[in-house]
Amino acid sequence: MAKKDNAQRFYLMLPPLEEPGDYPQRLADALEAGDVACVLVPLAARDDGSAKKIVKALIAVTEPRDVALLIDSPSLVARAGADGAHVRVTGETLDKTLTAAIETLKPDRIVGAGGLKAKHDAMIVGEFDVDYVSFGDPAPDGYTPPIEQILERVSWWADIFNVPCVAFAATLADVAALSKAGADFVALREAVWNDPRGAGAAMAEAQALLEANPSQAGNT
Repeated sequence: MAKKDNAQRFYLMLPPLEEPGDYPQRLADALEAGDVACVLVPLAARDDGSAKKIVKALIAVTEPRDVALLIDSPSLVARAGADGAHVRVTGETLDKTLTAAIETLKPDRIVGAGGLKAKHDAMIVGEFDVDYVSFGDPAPDGYTPPIEQILERVSWWADIFNVPCVAFAATLADVAALSKAGADFVALREAVWNDPRGAGAAMAEAQALLEANPSQAGNT
């Protein structure tokens, strides 16, 4: 998961999946239309076998395009063949959860951290060997913080820290502001998958917004 020539890129999130469904084709359409560095697949599969089936179907789309595929279960990453894990960490469980994921997966695979509610937690995570921190990523119940809060956090992080940050855009309209604020990667979910025009058209619009609104942060 990297930037190309210091350019900002996308981090595409899928909804929780119980089976691949038509997402492999929809994902292919999205990846053809936008510069996506990484795809996160939250797994709602009933068992490991079903989870591995989902990963296999989607990595057949991401791997040829040099896009990293992450899942939200660090313990399943190696067995499923994913490229890494997105770990939601909070307060008291932060050290233990993140340390376990890093010890298991690094340096061969990606470890990113999200669910960061406080700046203090973000600063602690930034001292770990993580590949990115994520602001505004949807909670398991679907909640995301207001865009104003995400923008403030991204601006603060971009001005001070070197660890790349991912910022969640609930709508395509949020892409421009998050890009300007200094997000290294702008995350999209419903804005792509629920667009009546299709995932490809949504990503094409998002890509145009990203390119037209480059970061104004000092380190980008």
